[in-house]
Amino acid sequence: MSSPTASAVAGTRRASPFSRMTVLAVVFVGFLAFIALLYFLSAGDTGERKSTTAAHASATGLNGYAGFARLLEKEGFDVELSRTPGGLETTDLLVLTPPMNADAEEIGQIIANRDYLGPTLVILPKWQASGPPNNLQSESADKFKDGWVQLGGGIEQTWAEDLPGVLSLNQEVEVLDEDATLGWEGVETAGELPTRTIAYAEENALHSPLITDDAGHTLALSVLGEEGSEYYDDAHWTIFVVEPDLVNNYGLAKPENAEAALALVREAGYGGDYESVTIDMTLNGFGGADNLLTLAFRPPFLAATLCLILAMLIIGWRAFLRFGPAAVSGPEIAFGKKRLVSNGAGLIVRANRFGLLAAPYADLSARRLAQRLGLTKPDPEAIDAALAARLPDEEPYSLRAERLREAQSPTDILRAAQALKELEGKLAK
Repeated sequence: MSSPTASAVAGTRRASPFSRMTVLAVVFVGFLAFIALLYFLSAGDTGERKSTTAAHASATGLNGYAGFARLLEKEGFDVELSRTPGGLETTDLLVLTPPMNADAEEIGQIIANRDYLGPTLVILPKWQASGPPNNLQSESADKFKDGWVQLGGGIEQTWAEDLPGVLSLNQEVEVLDEDATLGWEGVETAGELPTRTIAYAEENALHSPLITDDAGHTLALSVLGEEGSEYYDDAHWTIFVVEPDLVNNYGLAKPENAEAALALVREAGYGGDYESVTIDMTLNGFGGADNLLTLAFRPPFLAATLCLILAMLIIGWRAFLRFGPAAVSGPEIAFGKKRLVSNGAGLIVRANRFGLLAAPYADLSARRLAQRLGLTKPDPEAIDAALAARLPDEEPYSLRAERLREAQSPTDILRAAQALKELEGKLAK
């Protein structure tokens, strides 16, 4: 039988409707889309528009702290804007910017967890901010940039009084008279506040003022605790910036306020011992789970990730470098009696049920022998009598059949069946 020609083989193959480069581009774009989906879901960015009037480290309005974060970066600090709860556990300096009407119990717990972990700088809010009014003329509205706000009045944060233990403080908001001065001094520098609406803390023996205004009001303080206590001796420093205009975008327009902001950071970091600053954003609603891509490259998931990448590369290489289009394969199960018998035998072999073949094969052999001996019925006694007359030296059929029925192992079954087969062959001669 001759081998198939090249044209015949080609006829069994179907041409792909897409080129190799097209499939590669589709796979690549789909992979990038999947990676982007994982990132945005894990980072908590699902397309919802966050409030543009809140005071946080990404806010560029007057009450925001984007300038504060940029200032620290320019001064050589390693700044991280943390959007995960894990950032609260940093051993470096942590900056908290709680929102209006924050949960005092939550803030207190975060600071308490850091007593023996690392220093904390807390910036209290003051301004009630809003976006541009709807009735603003178009010429004026066009001047508003994305993230800009207009400031309303200052609001006292009464939740600060509910902070636990030595952290409790009473924030007051006051609008100074026209004759009052706006100067302040402390942390080896001095300057002026940008507005007459000031926020300050009432005096507390457990707190040490760091910055005060000309009237003696405490604008920033360090929590010391009671002298001789465990907190006083061992706990990391916690500093409260009660007047946010010292560090927000509004206040940083003045160079001396920028110097004060840097001085407060260095003070909280023990005079410059800390070069990394983590600014939390979870309290402002920007919290999210740990990035799935980051977790995939951390132990214990790193080994599985590397194995998956290697498997993907091997599968991709094999798929795009195979010889020619995919061949059209035939049916898995061929038709015909021979295939049916072969499949049935294969099933018996796989199921290890050889013992079920013994009795049926003995009965089948009896029918064949009776037919060759000219008997009407496959009776064992009649077969033995006919065999004795025709082949007197051969072992009777009944003994051979009985040996087959009693066989247990596949070898014994095969040997007994072969004896019956040989007897059939001798009668056929």
